[in-house]
Amino acid sequence: MKKLENYVMGQWVPHEGEGVPQYHAITGELIATAGSEGLDYAAMADYARRVGGPALRKMTFQERGRMLKQLALYLFERKDKYYPLSYMTGATKADSWIDIEGGIGTLFSYASLRRRFSNEYFHVEGDPEKISKGGTFIGHHILVPRHGVAIHINAFNFPIWGMLEKLAPTWLAGMPAIVKPSELTSFLTQAMVKDIVDSGIVPEGAIQLVCGPGHGILDPLIEQDVVTFTGSAETGKKLKTHPSIIENSVPFNMEADSLNAAVLGPDVTTDMPEFGLFVREVRREMTVKAGQKCTAIRRIMVPRPMVEAVQEALAAELRKTTIGDPQAEGVRMGSLVSRTQVEEVRRRVAELITASEVVYGDLEQYEVVGADKERGAFFPPLLLRNDDPFRKTATHTVEAFGPVSTIIPYDTLDEAIALANMGKGSLVSTIATNDEQVAATFALGVAPYNGRILVLNEACAKESTGHGSPLPYLVHGGPGRAGGGEELGGMRGVFHYMQRTAIQGHPTMITAITRQYQPGARTFEDVVHPFRKYFEDLQVGETYVTARHTVTEADIVNFANVSGDHFYAHVDETSLEGTIFERRVAHGYYILSKAAGLFVEPRKGPVLLNYGIDECRFTKPVYPGTTIGVKLTVKEKIDQEKRSEDDIAKGIVKWVVEVYDQEGETVALATILTMVKKRNQV
Repeated sequence: MKKLENYVMGQWVPHEGEGVPQYHAITGELIATAGSEGLDYAAMADYARRVGGPALRKMTFQERGRMLKQLALYLFERKDKYYPLSYMTGATKADSWIDIEGGIGTLFSYASLRRRFSNEYFHVEGDPEKISKGGTFIGHHILVPRHGVAIHINAFNFPIWGMLEKLAPTWLAGMPAIVKPSELTSFLTQAMVKDIVDSGIVPEGAIQLVCGPGHGILDPLIEQDVVTFTGSAETGKKLKTHPSIIENSVPFNMEADSLNAAVLGPDVTTDMPEFGLFVREVRREMTVKAGQKCTAIRRIMVPRPMVEAVQEALAAELRKTTIGDPQAEGVRMGSLVSRTQVEEVRRRVAELITASEVVYGDLEQYEVVGADKERGAFFPPLLLRNDDPFRKTATHTVEAFGPVSTIIPYDTLDEAIALANMGKGSLVSTIATNDEQVAATFALGVAPYNGRILVLNEACAKESTGHGSPLPYLVHGGPGRAGGGEELGGMRGVFHYMQRTAIQGHPTMITAITRQYQPGARTFEDVVHPFRKYFEDLQVGETYVTARHTVTEADIVNFANVSGDHFYAHVDETSLEGTIFERRVAHGYYILSKAAGLFVEPRKGPVLLNYGIDECRFTKPVYPGTTIGVKLTVKEKIDQEKRSEDDIAKGIVKWVVEVYDQEGETVALATILTMVKKRNQV
């Protein structure tokens, strides 16, 4: 009998004892056993903190992002080897694509997110806070990687995506992880972890794997650790109250199965495109992964006059769903993950039908293609109907984690909102409507109870990613029953593994800590113009003070003619009554353009191009006769990797541009970016 090995402290080790048997979801054959008996979780956690953490923290965000990209490319080249294993979980090719290539795609997404971070191992958040009147005491926020280990506990339905969507932000943040997939499908997770380890791309200690139940894995938690959980709400609540989590205030991010809703808008009729879109969306969410998705649609809310039409149309769609071996031709839905799960879903259906009637499907009479339904973990699509949803509430409290959903009639949009919210917290809700007011009323009405809301209509349908697809850049999570946590969400997902700390002091000290120039900090000048310097030679706080220029009325008129900006305040002094201007005023963009003319070094040098403007403010009117000067200061340097051997080695430099007048007061403030060549082209 094959025993799945666990990856522990840099070694693959078999489990002790019998372990949990893993069965082929289609044939019922034994695959392997997954166990975690004999593992020393305290030693594993200590190893991650001592070895993996320091190795990751030595890397900058840019380096960690490039690591993710390299790993994504490595795994993508090997993606085909995971599909046969995925079929053994009952997943079709389409189901497997979501898990395998969707997971690798999340690595790519977080790799590209590195461009939104600085070239440091920590992150400086937002703008400084000026605390004192004189500006000698300011505050700021930084985020640093936690000095612990992230424990990732994942569900059985997405053995790869569930792992990678957590690892991507964890590693980008600079934390190591111990991955604990479900023991039902950990054989697929293990196959990818073997490739991750063999690649040598991630540092030692960055990942460890527990294939078995993992009893006791939370016991050695300390205050620097993080726990993330995906699974049932019932299990999540038990883990959330673990003594180590409570005693050490360990962040616990929970993403639980929820009773997600899809609502057909009151404006939709059977002849509208939105009707067909709604029906197909519900059918897809009932049958993808055989309904084993935390985002699957469990409650279908329909205007009462439309119930029969929706029921008939959905039944017609479900009849097209061929059940069987995922590798058999024509099969559109595979099986549940195990026979045990079949019995669990049957129990939940028995609870649901106390409040509903079955309007489509038969638990006994259904056909299976290419397999024996008595040996495999098959379950047919089942459509229920609850005509009294405010009184018969099992529909809003019981979830059958399979291809099971319930139609619920409503009379008004307010009723639909109230019914959706009776789920007590969902990961996602969808409304199909072509009425903007309906969309706005529904979205704002259910937003406190949902982590995500999809508004579906013909205009977005072609490019819509659908109800059940969490996206790397948007939050995946939800309040209440859905767990109260957030995953993904772009940078938000990274911050979950970092400590936010407020820092206070003189701007010079805060500049030294953040490695970003803070207004009021000490600056220094060099005899060499900064535009004559290579990327490596520039230093944060380096300043260039320009010559001055007295603005004339001719400057304003000429700029108006060149730019075409003939706004009255610049060209018509007779129109200024009732405005804040005393007389004709210079264009803000003239001030910025003139500032560039003052600070730019015209000769060819290391500066390759103007990369853009982050922010710009015009703080004081500039009238003819005003003399302006510019202080140009290096704010931050961001390294860029070479895209090819022939690419120019370069980096992005952020500059603070402060334009001031003869009274020393700031008239304009901007942050500009330049692309600067490196001296070392290797």
